[in-house]
Amino acid sequence: MAAKLIDRRFHNIPGKLRVSELFFDVPVDYSKPQDDTLRLFARSVSRFNKPVEPTKEESKQPWLVYLQGGPGFGCSAPQNYGWIEPVLNKGYQVLFLDQRGTGLSSTLTAGTLARQGNAIQQAEYLKHFRADNIVRDCEAIRKCLTEEYPEDQRKWSVMGQSFGGFCAITYISKFPEGLREAFLTGGLPPLVDRPDPVYARTYEKVIERNQAYYEKYPEDAERVKTIMEHLDTNNVALPSGWLTPPRFQQLGIMFGFHDIVLRAWNDLQIFGILTVPTLATIDSNGGMDKNIIYAILHEAIYCQGQSSRWAADRQRSANPAFQITGSQPQIYFTGEMVFKDMLDSYTELSQLRDAAEALANTSDWPALYDEAQLARNEVPVYAASYIDDMYVHYDLASNTASKIKGIKQFITNTMYHDALRSKSGEVMRQLFNLRDDSID
Repeated sequence: MAAKLIDRRFHNIPGKLRVSELFFDVPVDYSKPQDDTLRLFARSVSRFNKPVEPTKEESKQPWLVYLQGGPGFGCSAPQNYGWIEPVLNKGYQVLFLDQRGTGLSSTLTAGTLARQGNAIQQAEYLKHFRADNIVRDCEAIRKCLTEEYPEDQRKWSVMGQSFGGFCAITYISKFPEGLREAFLTGGLPPLVDRPDPVYARTYEKVIERNQAYYEKYPEDAERVKTIMEHLDTNNVALPSGWLTPPRFQQLGIMFGFHDIVLRAWNDLQIFGILTVPTLATIDSNGGMDKNIIYAILHEAIYCQGQSSRWAADRQRSANPAFQITGSQPQIYFTGEMVFKDMLDSYTELSQLRDAAEALANTSDWPALYDEAQLARNEVPVYAASYIDDMYVHYDLASNTASKIKGIKQFITNTMYHDALRSKSGEVMRQLFNLRDDSID
């Protein structure tokens, strides 16, 4: 079924882009389309062009839909993406979709979820916010936006960054007939049924990055211990909750946190407390209170017929390098994982503790990938893979690539998971080279 277009408004970014803001209605549950709906938001972007003679005819350029990483993050303004220029130069118009529950697409918060009822009802509702329904939304929107296109031009392209790439492979598994091609950046998903094997490899990479961090900043070993001791013996409040030792370790999810370590240690040396600017900086680099899908459904993105049972938590507990007490010379930071103690350190998440626990113990997750379909795939797939990726382990990504018929890969050890943002021109050049078959 096609999505229902509710509203569409155009505006220009002078000299750059023609942007339209769109709102759609789609079912919460596609097996029960007559029941509740969700309001989805997207921005379409094309080249800004003011012709000499105005025309009412809208261009029927081919579509490329962008799927943001996450899960749980909406898209920012189109002009903030460095790769938009080379994509428009290739003749596409781009759709930036806020995936269901994110951005302006029926945003999920503790308050909006409370409308669903008790914790069990909230958990049941949240089950509809994984990749399988994200791609159903994409198909519904595609049918809406291409309704007046010639029948042979109704397919569209998809580009997925990180978790967005996971969604793209789900798309290929379930609705390949809707796709012209797929571009993936750091987004080849592990073909697993639970998160445990993913985190076993992810922790290896996180340990490597910690070792590299402490090799670069050896003085931070004692500084981090000082900070951890202070947090372990004091209740330190943040605008979004409490700064506990495990929450400080979670800064490892981002790059360049040495400055925060230096600032926090300096505060303790001078004042014996953490100052408001330091706490505000730390709080702004968390974000779990503003992106609850990431915290509550992150492990579920790996589940197919299995429960997650706080996999990252269990593996962290078994590794002494991540413990805040003991005689180890360094305390390691964690990475792209979620932990049960987040339900205590974030005020917003604490309101969803029972629903999160129910989801962690859910085992009836439907399949996200169809390996038989991937083996006979006819959709061209172009993937950028990073050997030193801390978030999507290269070995797991390579195993997935080996199971997708016809995939072409750009593989490098000179880029990291954020390359689409930090080296967007080079990434897009390599992906289009794969598409255009111009590599000798």
